[in-house]
Amino acid sequence: MKRDDEAVEHFTRDDLTMRVRRREAKSAAAADNVVVLVHGIGVSSRYFTRLAGELSTSATVISVDLPGFGPNRRPRRQLAVEDFGTLLADYFTHAGVASPVLVGHSMGAEIVVDAALRHPVSGVTLIGPVVDERARSAWRQGTRLFRDTFHESPGANWIVFTDYLRSGIRWFFTELPAMLAYRTEEHLPLVQAPVLIIRGDKDPVAPQGWVEFLGRQGRSTRVVSIPGGGHVVQHTQSAAVAAEIRLLISGDSLLTQPEVRPAYPSAFEGEAAER
Repeated sequence: MKRDDEAVEHFTRDDLTMRVRRREAKSAAAADNVVVLVHGIGVSSRYFTRLAGELSTSATVISVDLPGFGPNRRPRRQLAVEDFGTLLADYFTHAGVASPVLVGHSMGAEIVVDAALRHPVSGVTLIGPVVDERARSAWRQGTRLFRDTFHESPGANWIVFTDYLRSGIRWFFTELPAMLAYRTEEHLPLVQAPVLIIRGDKDPVAPQGWVEFLGRQGRSTRVVSIPGGGHVVQHTQSAAVAAEIRLLISGDSLLTQPEVRPAYPSAFEGEAAER
């Protein structure tokens, strides 16, 4: 459903259509800051609604619904993460979006990393990033996602569940291999912009050891764990997540990582690293 304070358009390249929802900044001083929100597999931009409202005090907020998800028709072929990243970069060029801050959740974290390698950005935020090297299978990701439902609010679970139904199980399993195949840890070191990594401290999909490992791959990164949050922390703890993204927008509180980057998972042995 379109909000009164949003403009909605559709961007099409070849056989791919992406819905774009734009919420203008609440102040003229913040209008030049642009934040782009990219959802994960199976869902839509609906679970970014609260975060978009929080961030609109500091930036113009663009929320996308990727091809095959939300209201968009499903492509007749599997799309790789690189296909989504290219589509985003093409949209930024088309719309004149210069140096945005990209925010991706779950599989969306993979997509914004890829997009950041194709278009100039001023920052990248990864929320609940996937795929943990020690859980690179559909079974392990599925069991972790199931465990996460016990850490989410009923509202968050409802949004995710109904979005899964709308996109369809067939399209979900078409795209799942693409998500599992993408190596965030190999692409992240190539990103030139500052990187913020956020997880809920109860998120079983993106365990602490995994996000700390990712944090050491970036050139300038900060890793934050939000108390009480699960995998959909941007919905349940939107104010806390927005506060961290505002620091990224302003350029404050980012840490430069050392050149030594320990391997994973040997640096985090045992089940404790998954909590």
